[in-house]
Amino acid sequence: MELPTNLNPDEASPAWMNKADNTWQLTAATLVGLQSIPGLVILYGSMVKKKWAVNSAFMAFYAFAAVLVCWVGWGFRMSFGGKLVVFLGKPAVALDEKFLLGQAFLGLFPTATMVFFQGVFAGITLILVAVLWCPDGWLAKLGVIDYSGGFVVHLSAGVAGFTAAFWVGPRTEKDRERFAPPNNIILMLAGAGLLWMAGVVQGWAAIIMGIVSGSVPWYTMMVLHDKVKILRHVDDPMAVFHTHAVAGTLGGILTGLFAVPKLCRIFYMVLDWEKYIGLLYGLQSGRTSAGFRQIGLQLGGVLFVIGWNVVVTSSICLLIRLIVPLRLDHDELQIGYGAVHGEEAFALIDKESAGLENAEMNRAFGFENSKMNVAFDVEENSSMASRSISEFQLV
Repeated sequence: MELPTNLNPDEASPAWMNKADNTWQLTAATLVGLQSIPGLVILYGSMVKKKWAVNSAFMAFYAFAAVLVCWVGWGFRMSFGGKLVVFLGKPAVALDEKFLLGQAFLGLFPTATMVFFQGVFAGITLILVAVLWCPDGWLAKLGVIDYSGGFVVHLSAGVAGFTAAFWVGPRTEKDRERFAPPNNIILMLAGAGLLWMAGVVQGWAAIIMGIVSGSVPWYTMMVLHDKVKILRHVDDPMAVFHTHAVAGTLGGILTGLFAVPKLCRIFYMVLDWEKYIGLLYGLQSGRTSAGFRQIGLQLGGVLFVIGWNVVVTSSICLLIRLIVPLRLDHDELQIGYGAVHGEEAFALIDKESAGLENAEMNRAFGFENSKMNVAFDVEENSSMASRSISEFQLV
């Protein structure tokens, strides 16, 4: 019996490609991309004070766009191509048609789909550690487990962000001494809702991991932060160290505790899948030494990712500092990044009629004699809180 014409292999749909696999991979990649744009844009733009909202949103846009260009320029083949040295791949362009339309190294879909899928992860992380997610990476060969990015996404981003904050320096004393509420809690919740996986552990273990990975970062952020000198010294307004680095570390270590070989087989699709043995499974099956080995590998992965990101991020920051300053001057910091971007996050009231810091803002934007519509900031301008709502001019 002959297949329908649309199911016959051709140049656009070769025999090795599974259309369902390709469709799902593209869908999953799009969902991950939505976590960055608009997910992180909404979340970070809403979490900070109004005067930093535009800059926080722009940083997510700039980073995502820059990473995608670097990714196809050299990043993908550096991560998943040939080996340059034992811990570093060989950079090369991933834009050639023959390369993109060939079968990916993993799965029944083209390399172009894999470039897109891994690229959105790189975009949300900024640094993708290839030694884990490349089958030929030395950590992957050792047996380090990282199912959904606890190491390559969260730990990397948390450590890199914390290291960058160290080199950039703190905000002004005024901004640091007072806790400012989010400028838009509703949008902050919407952004958090767009950011959403456990797959190599059983359901009950996933619940335990969720509880631990939620409560321990909260404890380090709310209690330990003020007691540890390095945490007090580094200004981390988005708490990326706690919410990403600490949580990613816990996720990686707990995976070594709860991992089940058969579930690892589903994801890793390798012949030696039986080597992925969580400590609890090892104790239960009489393979205790293999379980302790997995815990040791997970701890080793944590240490390598931390060291890698500290060195690479510090090198990048020091290089940038040779070309341009890493931070604004004092006067611009007092006003906010509106002084640089020339934009306001919200246009709700007539700022001139309200008389709120008019001179500084007008000088910063270069139009001292014109009216300007900006947002009403209750935290910074509490003296205006008693004014009648009828005085607010919506635009």
